[in-house]
Amino acid sequence: MAHCYEFKGFIPVIPDDTYVHPQAVLIGNVILGHGCYIGPGASLRGDFGKIEIGDGANVQDNCIIHSFPGRGAIVEVDGHIGHGAILHGCVVGHNSLVGMNAVIMDAVEVGPESIVGAQAFVRGGTIIPPRSMVVGAPAKVMRKVTDKEIEWKTRGTAEYQELARACLVGMTPVEPLKAVEAGRPQAAPSDVVSIQEARDKSS
Repeated sequence: MAHCYEFKGFIPVIPDDTYVHPQAVLIGNVILGHGCYIGPGASLRGDFGKIEIGDGANVQDNCIIHSFPGRGAIVEVDGHIGHGAILHGCVVGHNSLVGMNAVIMDAVEVGPESIVGAQAFVRGGTIIPPRSMVVGAPAKVMRKVTDKEIEWKTRGTAEYQELARACLVGMTPVEPLKAVEAGRPQAAPSDVVSIQEARDKSS
């Protein structure tokens, strides 16, 4: 069970089909959709504004989502938030991706099907049009996102949706082994299938 805290009368909402890692922290007015994945070390602080995570979205390891009083932070359906990203009082549109260690500031609106590059810094109040490729610090719209990039992003998000389902039924705390056991495979059979399917689709 994740570290969840009631605050000012608000209790986080986690549907049964959403996976939240036990090392994640959810405080106050946090509402998660169905089929989400919330990774280890993620901090969703709904102590000022409301935090909403849409169906099928993922918030990966060590992400921080927070807001100023009276302003929400929203990740819409199928949003994909990479490791270590910081979202503050912003809206990430449907099927958009925020890259690793990116920072999205207050009152930013990331349009649907956009990609924000790793380590980008998006200044407060920026309105990003739909299907934009955004990179840099400060971030700028470089071009339109291609159909192939949207397909790649959507496939990656689907992998996280499958990961959420797998974690709900197959992740349990254990004591570590002292040595590698004989015959240990390189990957789980399901991972091998996923890797091959991804290669087939990209070729």
